[in-house]
Amino acid sequence: MMDLQSLGMKTLHDFNEVRQSPLPQERLSAARKQAEAFRERFMEEPEVAYYQSVNLVRVPYPTWYAYSGVYTQSTYKFPYLHILNRLFIVQFCNALGELKTLLFSPSDIDADRETPFFKRLTDKMPNWSPLENVVAPIFRDVTEALKEINLMPEDVDYISYDHLHTQDVRQWLGSKTATEDRPAYFPNAKLLVHEKEWQSAQGLLPVQAEWYCPNGIEGVDPEKVITFTSSLQLGEGLALVHTPGHTEGNHSLVARVPDGIRVTSENGVGADAYAPMNSKVNAIRRYAKNTGMEVILNGNTLEDSTDQYISMVVEKTIAGPSSNPDFPNCASSSEATPYWLLPGQKVSHLIGEAKFGSLRTRSAAPQNSKAQQVGA
Repeated sequence: MMDLQSLGMKTLHDFNEVRQSPLPQERLSAARKQAEAFRERFMEEPEVAYYQSVNLVRVPYPTWYAYSGVYTQSTYKFPYLHILNRLFIVQFCNALGELKTLLFSPSDIDADRETPFFKRLTDKMPNWSPLENVVAPIFRDVTEALKEINLMPEDVDYISYDHLHTQDVRQWLGSKTATEDRPAYFPNAKLLVHEKEWQSAQGLLPVQAEWYCPNGIEGVDPEKVITFTSSLQLGEGLALVHTPGHTEGNHSLVARVPDGIRVTSENGVGADAYAPMNSKVNAIRRYAKNTGMEVILNGNTLEDSTDQYISMVVEKTIAGPSSNPDFPNCASSSEATPYWLLPGQKVSHLIGEAKFGSLRTRSAAPQNSKAQQVGA
């Protein structure tokens, strides 16, 4: 394992002991208490130098998975909703005073289509190609998003994902096998990934493999992979907090920004998932009130639903309120958003795209430093 201290990072132990009790309610209580303390401390952190979330692609996603449990006892006429996948570009100072650039959730859109679930879905649709731009419209890919802000491939120091579902990292990091020698698009980038996630992706069960890109990490140079246990402080105002459940090695991006703290993962698909009691969607609100559910899981793979539930409570507690105080500042990496093709899909609050701070690159002058936020 690479020496994290030499990289200006440090291991965080805040949540190591919160899941020890045999009683789930006690685990939840301990995790919530620790998340409150973590938030209080993190609010004192300096803001990251730059933060931007960028729309990449819309994709249809089964409602059954997006709001796990909500529609199990009712007939729902819209079996799919639309989620909007985003890239997060963050610049921060590490503990050595060095400015670093992280891309969180840089999806390789073309390669990700090979995920077995999505590949079968598209194979079932006749004449998929003409429909693709309507059913799954692409705003931009990662390379286009970076060109828009004059960020060069060599400017990227790290890439990371909350987990590796649907992800193929070979284009970004390069891959060398007996039949292929693919150069890295980001020549200086390393992958930050929880040790359990990296290990799991190398020995998947069929129930897991359904959601992982085949060979998505094959041939990647181990020297380009930084694994960590527990949680990780990347630098001032930026951390990766281990939030297991959706997968064993799931982790969430926690960023200190001008509007407080933003927490990003795919544990939930938007505001309604993190505050279902306040949802304006009748079915979600009623389900929460009837069951006492504090959060609604994104449940395409329920590796450990109890842990995922606790992790979502941790996320919303760390995040605190958003611009709408009824909903936490959880900026889901794939956010459920209204789309004209699915007129029945409603959401209570959109986090949307955002831009804060001033971007610095090796090849361009700083961008406009005025903090701004735009809707989805």
